[in-house]
Amino acid sequence: MANDRNTVVRVDRVIKAPAAAIFAVVADASRHPEIDGSGSLVKPKDGAPQALARGSTFGMAMKLGVPYTVSNTVIEFEQDRRIAWRTALSGPLGRFVGGRIWRYELAETDGGTKVTETWDISEDRQAFMLKRGAVGQHIAKTMARTLDRLAEITEGAS
Repeated sequence: MANDRNTVVRVDRVIKAPAAAIFAVVADASRHPEIDGSGSLVKPKDGAPQALARGSTFGMAMKLGVPYTVSNTVIEFEQDRRIAWRTALSGPLGRFVGGRIWRYELAETDGGTKVTETWDISEDRQAFMLKRGAVGQHIAKTMARTLDRLAEITEGAS
């Protein structure tokens, strides 16, 4: 886990699968609850594109104690190598709550693909709150579980 002044958390793992197979899962919003290591993703909102691309938007029903909805916009996209989306609370409060970036970077390596998941709150409107305490450590643990689930799904499918 790398932590840049408590605003960027990175977790990586080598998955024994081709980058294209892994990317197909992370670039499909309908698969996100399946790989989510936090247990907070419930389901994509109706209308979420199956294949994400730069500029795609998708909503996600969430639950962290109470149900809520987030809106996501894909801000980085390089087929089979990199995808990132910015997340904000859905509706008018989204102007005040959100801004974190979730990113997946894939690099072919001996034995598979190195997958790096990043949680970047450097532009998040709640960064002052989120970088306190053990939030980053908790996020790193849930991201490691996400990469474990991603490995379980893709290693058997390749």
